[in-house]
Amino acid sequence: MEAKEWYLEYEIHENRPGLLGEISSLLGMLRINIVTINGVESNRRGMLLRSWNDESIQRLRFILYTMDVITLKKLRVPKLRDRLAVRHGRYIERDEDEKKTFRFVRDELGILVDFMAELFMKEGHRLIGIRGMPRVGKTESIVAASVCANRKWSFLSSTMLKQTIRSQLADDEMLEDNIYIIDGIVSTMRGSERHRLLVSEMMRLPSTKVVEHPDIFVQTTEYTLDDFDYIIELRSDADQVISYEEVEQNYSSFGGPGM
Repeated sequence: MEAKEWYLEYEIHENRPGLLGEISSLLGMLRINIVTINGVESNRRGMLLRSWNDESIQRLRFILYTMDVITLKKLRVPKLRDRLAVRHGRYIERDEDEKKTFRFVRDELGILVDFMAELFMKEGHRLIGIRGMPRVGKTESIVAASVCANRKWSFLSSTMLKQTIRSQLADDEMLEDNIYIIDGIVSTMRGSERHRLLVSEMMRLPSTKVVEHPDIFVQTTEYTLDDFDYIIELRSDADQVISYEEVEQNYSSFGGPGM
């Protein structure tokens, strides 16, 4: 039988000496290997496990339910958020109402890059929107994630180094495994008809597209926010408000590097 990975998370009620050793010994007796272990929240510990027998996992679940010093929170096939929680020691914040919306602050750029890189490594069509005010690190994070995922990227529109508005791409840029980056404000406010045709053509390509300022982008295209698979919000701090009122009044405020 092929080995299968599982994610285990439990809350600690009594962090007495030897607790981790007891759980590790239990896993060993059940022939379940620990791949990675880390604290993921206050008083919570997460583990990536590997098992060759689903019955062992069910036995583990039953035994953990009987322990009064911990509460079993999760024992499941790992999701992307589970893997990143163990890797970075904390969960990515997700909107409770809009499950596809994930929130980051600038101090979490490392986690954001890791998160997007995991998305970029998946094949097929994927539409990702990223919201944020100027110079908070949106474009740099997209490029860094592309490098981590070993994917080539192409700007269709951008202000990272200078204002970029493409009206055509070279043949080697029109590949399904490329990452296409679109600045929704630049394309909307500065894009020519040829540029918009190119954007429309690339949007139909079964590849990953990342749209900065998706709320502006959907105003002049046939797409809606429901078409996005993921929405990422990046703020300089948790209290920053993402607002486009000033942007629409004064587009130049979004110029320059670091958008």
